[in-house]
Amino acid sequence: MNIANRISPMLWFDGKAEEAANFYLSIFQNSRLTGVMRCGENGPAPKGSVLTVGFELDGIPFTALNGGPMYKFTEAISLVVRCENQAEVDYYWERLLEGGGTTQACGWLKDKFGLSWQVTPVRLIELMTDPDPARAGRVMQAMMKMIKIDIATLEAAAAA
Repeated sequence: MNIANRISPMLWFDGKAEEAANFYLSIFQNSRLTGVMRCGENGPAPKGSVLTVGFELDGIPFTALNGGPMYKFTEAISLVVRCENQAEVDYYWERLLEGGGTTQACGWLKDKFGLSWQVTPVRLIELMTDPDPARAGRVMQAMMKMIKIDIATLEAAAAA
């Protein structure tokens, strides 16, 4: 075990763990499948069916579990994708929505599996933490009107 990754997310799916892992792997570069655990004779599902899928996204380890229908994702937890520029915001926004995702306010979306993501440009954080409270406030007000974050609009609000 890499001690730097002692803590990692376990994501609960209803029979779609492998599909979800492959979807995420197709979006994020520097990502890889690390293993698939299948049920044995005494497993909680039919022998040979996928129980867990290990994968890494940009070096962060995840486990997808086929846990059944009793739990669903909520906005109480989300994954943040920090983006360097508008092209990255646009790429991750569009890719994570593929196949039936839904948009939400302020740069949030739910993918087709119901997992919440925040597609967040680093520039948004820089502008919202500006030492000038009026400038930061204008950026906050602009961001609150957005679905997908638009860096040019944020910078215009900061400069106003």
